[in-house]
Amino acid sequence: MKLTKFEHAALVLEKSGETLVIDPGAFTMPLTDLRHVVAIVITHEHPDHWTPEQLDRIIEMNPDAKIFGPQGVSVAASSYPVTVVRDGDEITVGEFALRFFGEKHAVIHSSLPTIDNVGVLVNDTLFYPGDALTVPPVEVDVLAVPSGAPWVKIGEVMDYVAAVKPKRSFPTHDMVLSVIGNNMANDRIESVTKANGGGFFALQPGQSLDL
Repeated sequence: MKLTKFEHAALVLEKSGETLVIDPGAFTMPLTDLRHVVAIVITHEHPDHWTPEQLDRIIEMNPDAKIFGPQGVSVAASSYPVTVVRDGDEITVGEFALRFFGEKHAVIHSSLPTIDNVGVLVNDTLFYPGDALTVPPVEVDVLAVPSGAPWVKIGEVMDYVAAVKPKRSFPTHDMVLSVIGNNMANDRIESVTKANGGGFFALQPGQSLDL
């Protein structure tokens, strides 16, 4: 399975000629050439994780692609056929076995609503938590680590990586950081990953990792 990181929170996985897209949002450059997409996972309703424009581009080329997300996504994207998924659900689509963990977005501020959010484990290999610090009750080979956001500080990120103990990690949710901020976050994530015997990959948009 091949993972390609795109800007911010968008991830694309390819296996045996089929493609899975995760969180194609507003902070990601237009995804104009994705083929053989069998599924799109949207972890929550915020526009940096999905937009109608990104979905339309993908679906125009892949009209049979299925869309999965929590209840909040189903409401926000009501003009699309979203299959609602919840904590504990397991679904197989083509080459991709999807297991979902978590229920709510991390708290940004007490004045803002806490919305639905679900993390996804792909083929028992890659775990991406969306906008939360959900520790799945399984061993994680590769962890997509949210490295910068209004709802998290770097110490919490480090504690999260230490709790999950992935064999490999890489940063995501990083378009809100400056170059200096990215470098600092990457250094911290790398240090905790390596302290637990894992490896860190500072993937840039367009770069890939074989899983």
